[in-house]
Parts: sequence; structure tokens; C-alpha cells
Amino acid sequence: MSSIRFVRVNKSYRDTIVLRDFSMLVESGEMKVILGGSGSGKSTILKMILGLIRPDSGEVYIGDQEISKLREEDLMPLRARIGMVFQEGALFDSMTVGENVSFRLREQRMLGEEEIRETVLRTLGFVGLEQAVDKMPSELSGGMKRRVAIARALVGDPQIMLYDEPTAGLDPITSRTICELMMYLRDIKHVTSIFVTHDLNAAHAIAAETAIQEGEQIVFRTQEDSNSSKTRFLMLENGTILFEGTEKELRASQNPFIREFLD
Repeated sequence: MSSIRFVRVNKSYRDTIVLRDFSMLVESGEMKVILGGSGSGKSTILKMILGLIRPDSGEVYIGDQEISKLREEDLMPLRARIGMVFQEGALFDSMTVGENVSFRLREQRMLGEEEIRETVLRTLGFVGLEQAVDKMPSELSGGMKRRVAIARALVGDPQIMLYDEPTAGLDPITSRTICELMMYLRDIKHVTSIFVTHDLNAAHAIAAETAIQEGEQIVFRTQEDSNSSKTRFLMLENGTILFEGTEKELRASQNPFIREFLD
């Protein structure tokens, strides 16, 4: 398992400050829900964890390893431990579902074709889409694309999952399916995760419920004590942390910016 830690990180693009003296800890197995308006720094945080953007100052840690100054070749083993679900899925349009899911495995060149296909089918089975292995992305609904994106991110059993608006634009039933997958990974697989979202309904479901394995079935139950939840909320405003705590504490806040965001 891996924790994520930002220590006094600053980042600007030309004259625009995106992150200002930003510090954050996501414990191993915990989920952090990051809220905030456009340009508040949410996507920059995800890109820094992947090593795609470097801070102007400050430090970023994955586990005990400080990553912000690593060379590209040294970042590759780190990225193999991280799964990323992009907004809208971001599948390769010219590849089948199976080819999308197997992309990382083929890049690593560590498995034979039979092992790759078995891994792809097993991972697609986890998201309920093994029958779509030979379909093209253009043949899928928005929700199916999002589930394929999760399957692609799960190849290699990542210790960290990053979600960028995974439920945006989905109908309630499909959004619920995505939330259940995320809860399963958090509670059963103990994957450390960051969930960037504007979808307060999805954020509420994930914070309020827990996934429990009963025999071969996974059930989802409401948590009576929000303090026992593995999910914490963080609200950004202009690159700084305006709030950090439980969902209950967030909804009780009287800060005008938070009230407007929630309402």
C-alpha cells in the first residue's frame, strides 16, 4: 500500500498561481475527495502524483519516495503502481476494448499473448464487460467507456487509483455502478485513492457507505459513524485548502464559498 503526501507545494503557470503552499496527506487505503471550482488546482494535483508536472517548490511523496525531482526513466516503475481514470474515459478510439485494457501489459512486454488475454478478460469481468472485449469504443455507451477506463487502470493491481470526474454526465444507475467499483477498491482491496469531482451525490454515496465481502458477494452498507469512514474531503479555493475533514463537517460548514458550492 502507498500513501500520498504533498509538503508545501507551490505551482504557477506564468502569472497564475495554481497551488499555494499546499500540503496534503492521503493515508494508505484512504480516499480523498477533492472539490473546488475550475482552475483551483485539482487536475494539477493528479498530474503531480503521476510526475507529469513538477512543483515550482515543495515536495511530493509516494510512500517514502520523494518523486518531484525524479528522471522520466525513474518515474516509470512508480507509474506502474498507479491507475488513472481520466474524465470521459479517454480510451484509444482506434483500438478495441481488449486492446485498450491490454495497452500497459503490451508496453511492459512481460506476459505472453495467452496470459495477456486471460488478464484482460478477468479485469473486464470485474467491471462486468467481458462480453465487450472485441468492441470498439464508438460502440459503447458513456458508462461502459468509463468502466473500460477503470478496467484499463486496474491492470497490474495498482496500489493507488486517481479518478478525474469518473461519474460526470452519467445517468444515476451507471454512476452508482462506478461508485460501487470505487468503494470495492477502497474497502476490499485497500487501494489508496483520490477522487476529483463536482458530483456531490457520488461523493456522498462513497463517503456514507462501505463495501463488505460476505462469502462470494459484495454488499454495500451505510456507515453510522462518519468519523470511521475511510473517505475525507478537501475543498480548494484559489490553490489553497479551504476545508479538510469528513462529509458531515463539510456540510455543517458556514463558510460562504462552501455553502454556495454545496447549494
